[in-house]
Amino acid sequence: MPKIEGTERIDPYRIRVPKGFVQGMTTEGIIYVDETLEQELELDSVRQVANVATLPGIVGNSLAMPDIHTGYGFPIGGVAAFDTEEGVISPGGVGYDINCGVRLLKSNLTKEEVEPKIRELVDLLYTHIPSGVGSTGKIKLSPEDAKKVVKKGAIWAIEQGFGEAEDLQRIESYGCIEGADPDVISKKAYERGKDQLGTLGSGNHFLEVQYVAEVYEPEIASVMGLIKGQVTVMIHTGSRGFGHQICEDYVKVMLQSVRKYGIELPDKELACVPFRSREGQQYFSAMKGAANYAWANRQCLMHWTREVFLRLFKLSPKELGMKIVYDVAHNIAKEEFHTVEGKQKKLIVHRKGATRAFPKGHPELPDCYKEIGQPVLIPGDMGRVSFVLVGLEKAMYETFGSTCHGAGRLLSRNQAIKQARGRSIKQEMAERGIIVRSAGKETLAEEMPDAYKDVSNVVDVIHNAGIARKIAKFKPIGVIKG
Repeated sequence: MPKIEGTERIDPYRIRVPKGFVQGMTTEGIIYVDETLEQELELDSVRQVANVATLPGIVGNSLAMPDIHTGYGFPIGGVAAFDTEEGVISPGGVGYDINCGVRLLKSNLTKEEVEPKIRELVDLLYTHIPSGVGSTGKIKLSPEDAKKVVKKGAIWAIEQGFGEAEDLQRIESYGCIEGADPDVISKKAYERGKDQLGTLGSGNHFLEVQYVAEVYEPEIASVMGLIKGQVTVMIHTGSRGFGHQICEDYVKVMLQSVRKYGIELPDKELACVPFRSREGQQYFSAMKGAANYAWANRQCLMHWTREVFLRLFKLSPKELGMKIVYDVAHNIAKEEFHTVEGKQKKLIVHRKGATRAFPKGHPELPDCYKEIGQPVLIPGDMGRVSFVLVGLEKAMYETFGSTCHGAGRLLSRNQAIKQARGRSIKQEMAERGIIVRSAGKETLAEEMPDAYKDVSNVVDVIHNAGIARKIAKFKPIGVIKG
């Protein structure tokens, strides 16, 4: 019996949200969940999948990944593709944290070498990496530099000495999407972004010291430079207040423009305009600028992380061997070519809390990963595990080359805070062998493991559905939360 009345199970890993679930649907919704995760589905998030299926120019199905939960307009975990000529673009399909994403770093250190110094390491990282609500960093961007970041992304950071040119090969879109226009971004966005480059931020953003606990596919893992017992670092953050303001600005613009284009919305949070319209192209250019800011941000954070490791372990850069495995965006809209009804079609693919999962041989992959497929980085909560997978061919046909992005929330932030009353989450983590530092107690309550679905279940659905394949599993030993 389906948990949400009106949905139907297609197979062990997918349910259908049929046309008619909400009025005006032109296509079906498909949600990737097994029977266990289906029990955790929220009616509101299923309704959001159906609402997206009413938007003009949608191609294929309105999709959601197993980490689905209710978001702004689109569900988090949502994927939707629109025809670039007849379809729309929607800020709600990208989210407020534009290019919130994950970067995975590998090192030559082992768990045994790092564990004795983990408390000192976490303290140093916490001191050197600005985090928390409204945190400001060591970089103060002049108006001129801010525009360069918008246009150049991670390339700008490398030109300032934060990393090396070879890093770009292992970043989605090589760390910079072309076509960002600094002039379509508001003064308020620049004001919010000028002091936040090189900061982690708050909420679910984190820097996590981990080790490779399990390798499922040694040959593929070795191409990524991963072996069992090795220490890795995962950085999860995005475009900070800069991207948030861009989203806020363009939601207002689109709410004013919707009527002009004759678009009927089932929910005003789905504010959108035709992709080819002036407003649509301006938002797209501004969004690219925020995505580039986020890649520059993660580039700077990686640089300071490496400096802390070098100082504490008294190693040369070569001895430490800290390099990028990959960097993926979780909240973005991109122009891509996909096969639709046997024909190649240019689409604007919205991924909100979803990750690209391109298969081996895909033209957008760097040479180093052409033979294995794109690394897919799936962080869990701070108390359990994270995964790296690779994209598979089936994803191109079923999900526009997309997969899940994390565990997905189970409790709202307020519910989590209530449940954590009287508990010391920091102490609970220490008892699991995980040292945690955070800007505030409330953040730890909001981000406690119980607030999230079990990422292992989420990843198993994707793996078993044939969208992406599990390569390695990581366990945390030290965590910095905003």
